[in-house]
Amino acid sequence: MPSLRLVTFNIAHARGLNPIQGLTSQAKLRANLRRIAQLLEGLAPDVVALQEIDERSRWAGNFDHLDYLRVHTRFAHSVFGINNRRTGLLNLSYGNAVLSQHAIRASETVVFGQRRMGEKGFLYVELDVGGRCVPLVNLHLHHRSRAQRLKQLDLLTAWLREKHKLHGKLWSMPPIVCGDFNNAHLRVDATASLLRHLAPYGAYTLHPQTGRTFPSVLPARTLDYIFLPPQCGRVRCEIVRSFASDHLPVLVEFELK
Repeated sequence: MPSLRLVTFNIAHARGLNPIQGLTSQAKLRANLRRIAQLLEGLAPDVVALQEIDERSRWAGNFDHLDYLRVHTRFAHSVFGINNRRTGLLNLSYGNAVLSQHAIRASETVVFGQRRMGEKGFLYVELDVGGRCVPLVNLHLHHRSRAQRLKQLDLLTAWLREKHKLHGKLWSMPPIVCGDFNNAHLRVDATASLLRHLAPYGAYTLHPQTGRTFPSVLPARTLDYIFLPPQCGRVRCEIVRSFASDHLPVLVEFELK
């Protein structure tokens, strides 16, 4: 059976552990992106789902972070999903992205609202894994409001139902969902809601099942998750120690049944 190694990682606009966005020099931003590239090369994932990555933002050095990572890694394919765009002197362009060793058959970006800063959304891709179509959702949810997170998940799952009607016959499995859930409590927040929403597709498993991912120096909460459908077997999960962001990356390795 083919296997897949997947990493989800909120890279915090490449500012590292600096708590204030916009006060990191371009040289330090590039150095931190190289640290992230080295980390990814060491983990050797097949697919990486990134959140809070900038295409070209004044507060993040005004250069394409995905392109910079692609140059310093060995991923053959990549795609950006921009959730925020603002022009002018304080220009912004950032969101989610995917790096992949497997070809990306299709991609689509869905933004939850219309704010030009702080907006969240998800990037949907279809990966060609040995001839199989593997759908993946890279998601970033609202960081303060539980009500907003639940509303955003309603939008996501309604969108997935429509996508399943159109593309479901091409899928080799239901979609993998991963990203930064900004989850305050496992039982009553976004993760529990999404597990209920995904139940019609089968018995999903949630990873990591133990451990914490935020903040990276002294982790106190788990914000970053990967939801795997039942077609994923022999799962191994690891929260990776790193100080390249205020989040810790999560790695899962599994077999495609």
